[in-house]
Amino acid sequence: MPYEAPTHTVERSLRATTGAKIIAGVDEVGRGAWAGPVTVCATVTGLRRPPEGLTDSKLLTPKRRTALAAELESWVTAHALGHASHEEIDALGMTAALRLAAVRALEALPVRPDAVILDGKHDYLGTPWRVRTVIKGDRSCVVVAAASVIAKVRRDKMMAELGSEHADFDFAANAGYPSPVHRAALAERGPTPYHRLTWAYLDALPQWRHLKKARSWADESVPEIEGQLGFDF
Repeated sequence: MPYEAPTHTVERSLRATTGAKIIAGVDEVGRGAWAGPVTVCATVTGLRRPPEGLTDSKLLTPKRRTALAAELESWVTAHALGHASHEEIDALGMTAALRLAAVRALEALPVRPDAVILDGKHDYLGTPWRVRTVIKGDRSCVVVAAASVIAKVRRDKMMAELGSEHADFDFAANAGYPSPVHRAALAERGPTPYHRLTWAYLDALPQWRHLKKARSWADESVPEIEGQLGFDF
């Protein structure tokens, strides 16, 4: 399916309006999975022409995505990953876990960004980070698309490794998302040590419902977080 290639438009606008010189793109993967961590990648690319075919990781075949990720890791100026474990997701809720993973990724970069382009509608980072949210930024912004591809490939590999002792769940194919094979294995065998136990899927599994953990956080609504850059592009 044809698609428009991502550009540096938002990054150029941020540079012009804020004076930011180092701009990181941030994207996550694993938010909707039932098992495993949520993973965030932060990349810095500058304004160079990206590798051919770069786009949102979800639009790429697994083979092409893997090859592109390897190319991107040597093409980007810098990149780093941060993870929040399934235990941290259960303890904190997804919004706080996303922030934890994103901060870990950003702080692992060799240089601190002056601004961050964050994929999506909501700013889950907040202060002290200067954030510009971009809906579908993983398709429109080079720096976010690069983060999207690297994050997806790295987390998929991690899930395949975690699932090596739980073959019935086929984590190598579904990465912890609720595929038919995953659902069937859950119903028969119950959660693995890597499942998120505060999630509602356990409500539909009477024989395993006793394993569900109570939430210690209020809800999954995304709070308004100060620090977002209020610019129109």
